[in-house]
Amino acid sequence: MGSDAELDSIIRNIPLIYFSNEKLIPGDSEWESAKLKVAKALEEYGCFEARFRKINPGEVLIEELVFDETEKLFALPLEIKELNVSNKPYRGYIGNLPYVPLYESIGFEDANVFQEVEKSTNKFWPAGNPSFSKTIHDFSEKVAEFDQTIMKMILESFGLEKYFDEHLNSTNYLLRIMKYEAPKNKEAKEIGLTPHTDKNFLTILRQNQIEGLEVQTKDGQWIQVNPSPDSYIVFAGDALHAKLNGRIHSVCHRVVMSGNAASLRYSIALFSTPNPGCILRPAEEVVDEEHPLLFKPFSHEEYIDFVFKNEGWRHESPLKVFCGM
Repeated sequence: MGSDAELDSIIRNIPLIYFSNEKLIPGDSEWESAKLKVAKALEEYGCFEARFRKINPGEVLIEELVFDETEKLFALPLEIKELNVSNKPYRGYIGNLPYVPLYESIGFEDANVFQEVEKSTNKFWPAGNPSFSKTIHDFSEKVAEFDQTIMKMILESFGLEKYFDEHLNSTNYLLRIMKYEAPKNKEAKEIGLTPHTDKNFLTILRQNQIEGLEVQTKDGQWIQVNPSPDSYIVFAGDALHAKLNGRIHSVCHRVVMSGNAASLRYSIALFSTPNPGCILRPAEEVVDEEHPLLFKPFSHEEYIDFVFKNEGWRHESPLKVFCGM
């Protein structure tokens, strides 16, 4: 599991970007200000914290409801959770893994499409569970809209706005709901999820109030990302790193659980992922003398198979090994 010394990290903030309005208007002053901050944060860190103003402080937000439903899902018997299976890597139920024994997760493909969420929900509750289906869908739909806002800002920042519609048409959304146990030894730290980069375009993560998430800076230091009740964490993944010819950083991150954690850690992540059969290649606009071509065109599906089925994850940079120039 690694010694406490190997799991040491520092307390330092990742970039924080305030969004007073979740439906920003392209071209206005707030959009332009946020766009600059987003591009800079992803270039330097590969991630940022997005914080929103709560419009009606007394209302129950979808973010609060989704954690209530998450607890009910993981409380189901193991044999029920294992009904969520997939022949695609990192899609169905994951749990009881010897190298991450504290970790358990469940995936929902096309989570922003209600009929698909309902179909997955019925695997767990054959008679249906309308409250769960609606909450998961509503949360995913809301976060997918934010994902599209961030992606539009990124493409504009690099002069690639003409590719936005093409990007939307070649993207789907995977929601993963994750649970982490605390180590049994109250004095210990243990890996909840091993260090990795995400393989998709963007990941948008919501955490409950239990610490654990850490991101690695370009100089190799690990930073604790303390949870806030009003924020999401946005990560850039390998697919976006390749599409932009390395102009933004695909951030390595991990989860480290402390034995003195007050309760279970839950997190919910929406992944924007290239459609099956999608061929990724760096846009010609981001290749020049200062930024020579870094990656060959590649099938994202084949890259995922390389990482998860052929142990590409053992490489420090599987993307470079798979399709680097």
